[in-house]
Amino acid sequence: MAVAPVAAKAEQPDFHPFDEARAAIGQLLFYDPILSGNRNISCATCHHHDTFSADGLSLGIGEGGRGIGTRRTAGAGADAIRKRVPRNAPGLWNIGAVEFETFFHDGRVSVGGDYGTGYVTPAEEWLPRGLPNLLAVQALFPLTAQFEMAGNTGENEVIGAVQDRIDLGWPILAKRVRTIPAYGTALAEAFDLRSPEDVEIGHIAIALADFMNSEWRSFDSPYDLWQAGQGTLTPAQDRGRALFFGRGNCASCHGGPLFTDHGFHALALPPFGPGRTRRFDPIPRDVGRMAETDDLEDAYRFRTPSLRNVTLTGPWGHNGAYPTLSGIIRHHADPVAALDSWTPDLARLPAADWLGSIDFVIQSDTREMARVRQAVDIRPVALSDGDVADLVAFLQALEGGESRYGRLGVPDAVPSGLEVER
Repeated sequence: MAVAPVAAKAEQPDFHPFDEARAAIGQLLFYDPILSGNRNISCATCHHHDTFSADGLSLGIGEGGRGIGTRRTAGAGADAIRKRVPRNAPGLWNIGAVEFETFFHDGRVSVGGDYGTGYVTPAEEWLPRGLPNLLAVQALFPLTAQFEMAGNTGENEVIGAVQDRIDLGWPILAKRVRTIPAYGTALAEAFDLRSPEDVEIGHIAIALADFMNSEWRSFDSPYDLWQAGQGTLTPAQDRGRALFFGRGNCASCHGGPLFTDHGFHALALPPFGPGRTRRFDPIPRDVGRMAETDDLEDAYRFRTPSLRNVTLTGPWGHNGAYPTLSGIIRHHADPVAALDSWTPDLARLPAADWLGSIDFVIQSDTREMARVRQAVDIRPVALSDGDVADLVAFLQALEGGESRYGRLGVPDAVPSGLEVER
């Protein structure tokens, strides 16, 4: 009888250091709407503890929405959203690991020296200096995104400044924060500054990064306990493990301690939503990594997600196209067939009738759909219903124990006095 392949023991990755005092401030800032242009949405709106650091939606509802998770609505009247967030809100598990050298689905924030800052970002040479790691860098960009946190044209001074130049909104937010005595004093002490007047956006970004780095670390799953000789896998989980690392070829992209190669791959996921269009691209499509590199070889490629706690952070895919793990697994097994059989009712989109003409219009563009179908980096693999069930069972073995609830959790209140969403 053939012996099932055994994965090499996964070691925990190295993490960037963090400071406890800064992480505690970061927890408050993460849940405080003060960092949004209209003071009505926080980082936690799309990355809440109640939804395990994601939001439970296919495409996020940012500026103008109400509520959290699957209860979130698209708002109403003058405050109604003008556009869905173009991509799925990813979980934040283990993102303080040093091995992360790109962030966002298209990798638009990465380690690199092109602009003399140590990083490649949409801010180019205007990125604040002195940021110690990529996690602190990425924390800055949801704050400047119109449909995520900054707000719409004419609504507030932050979006007005950002539309002049991306970095001009950050000093406005920094002043908001440091002039709240509890924040100003705490940040000055945590960073050994002379006074709250010296607090800048970089300090806020580092505090947010130290919180995210320390909050969502997860290495207490059944798989981890099994590897340490302290637990067992169920028969289905063990069969799924053998398939994952063997015939299923899943580990070719989802390997290592975080179950990701950090690469970019085209999977022909069914497109929908507003797309992440470029200024010269008028149709609602999303070309993924190519939008950042301008390299046709990168068309429709998206970053490989980590699979730790993947059971907690659906829907799945860069646009949340699949509401079940079995669905996204079947798509990987035969991308083109799955693309052709996908139906819009699978998308988890809060109702917004005024966006109905946009949500699925790209599916009627036969040329674009043909391009998506042709850009596939993985070969089909035959999976039975039993194989799919076993792979789902193995992914469930990657779900953390107590770690899945985070470390500090949701604060009772924030220094701005604004509402903490629950």
